[in-house]
Amino acid sequence: MAFTLPDLPYAHDALAAGGMSKETLEYHHDKHHKAYVDKLNELIAGTEWEGKSLEEIVRGNYKEGAVAQNGIFNNASQHWNHAQFWEMMTPRPGSMPGELERALKDSFGSVDDFKKKFAEKGVGQFGSGWVWLVKGSGGGLEITSTENGVNPLCKGQTALLGCDVWEHSYYIDFRNARPKYLSNFVDNLVNWENVASRM
Repeated sequence: MAFTLPDLPYAHDALAAGGMSKETLEYHHDKHHKAYVDKLNELIAGTEWEGKSLEEIVRGNYKEGAVAQNGIFNNASQHWNHAQFWEMMTPRPGSMPGELERALKDSFGSVDDFKKKFAEKGVGQFGSGWVWLVKGSGGGLEITSTENGVNPLCKGQTALLGCDVWEHSYYIDFRNARPKYLSNFVDNLVNWENVASRM
């Protein structure tokens, strides 16, 4: 069965008050994400990957240490990454669940220190990629970054929070100011209930 573009869990203009415009979501979700889904369906048609789960396709096509990943991986991983990304944001950020707050304090000193380190890691990702809060195989929390479409599935980690640092994610609203985009993301857009639910 072919993959489909998931609907946003909110209206296109719902995140505007938090700093992500309707125009950004129209381009990012409706065009960029859709292109990954369409290309993935085209590439897996008639192959061993047709009918496999998205996670199986991502893990099965990832090549550790490769200079470049194949097209199936790139489109599958970006479909997976974006499907998570939309769920990780909300127009109504509430208070952070206690379990998550304690885990962030234990791992990073304070919630503010976590936010600062998360933003710094995303700023430091050279070129296109993602910044993640992950739960490692040992159960501890870490902040990581990945190039292009690589994601925590490839590393045996659980993605708790991810932020897209490809330019198409922020250029309309923040131009080239990636630091402002990332600070705004952690301060105004994160769905902390969703993050906590992934622990």
